[in-house]
Amino acid sequence: MRGVPAVIAVLATWSMAQAGAWTLPSGHWQVFTATTQSAATQSFDDNGRARVPVSFSKLFLQNSFEYGLTGALTLFATPNYVSALVAAPGLAPAKAHNLSVETGARLMLDGRDGKLALQASYKTAGAFDLSSSTASPFNHASGRQIELRLLYGTSFKLLGRDGFADLQIAQRWITHPRPNETPIDLTAGLWLTRRSMLMLQSFNIVSAGDARPPYTYYRSHKLELSFVRKLTRHWSMQLGAFYSPAGQNALVERGLTVSLWTQD
Repeated sequence: MRGVPAVIAVLATWSMAQAGAWTLPSGHWQVFTATTQSAATQSFDDNGRARVPVSFSKLFLQNSFEYGLTGALTLFATPNYVSALVAAPGLAPAKAHNLSVETGARLMLDGRDGKLALQASYKTAGAFDLSSSTASPFNHASGRQIELRLLYGTSFKLLGRDGFADLQIAQRWITHPRPNETPIDLTAGLWLTRRSMLMLQSFNIVSAGDARPPYTYYRSHKLELSFVRKLTRHWSMQLGAFYSPAGQNALVERGLTVSLWTQD
């Protein structure tokens, strides 16, 4: 059953909504803080069928700090913490506690017709983090990840309401035995009122073919629907729910997330 090792490989699949292609004005900052609770009772097998039984639960904490160094260049740092418990046929139950840190910068390339930006980052993490794992499911050795991401964002009007769309595609180079990854993230938001927004997001990760045992090829797809409420001038809250409708050697994961946004 090839899907079982990959269940562990992707147990920390998650990506919090970021600021997208927009950079911050010089001297300004913003912070995103998210708490996610998720679970799964099945995983997709090597043929993409949800029939591999698992017992999985995860708590994921993420903070992202961003600072506008110039109007075109934004720096960021994102510490993450994950605690997960997973059991699958043929494997002893595994419990993970992992801390990872990602740092990088986002550079505005063109702002004339929408916002086109390039982002580069470096990440260190333990074996249970999806985006940077170097070890078997039972080894907590540290890993490294380098990511290059192209982002495009634009604003629009729909039925007289303000909205935005954001497309991101990236390439991740990850320490072996984990394969490299290609993430593709899509976000669309629509302001229902001056203080309330509805947001739909799609998070997708496709691995390369360079995985080494016990890892194998995998792909993960998630859909999230969120409601964002502007509490004050500087504070907003996001409440969301997500589900994995498809995948291969990946968890059929579902969960809830709560995020706080603040900016100066």
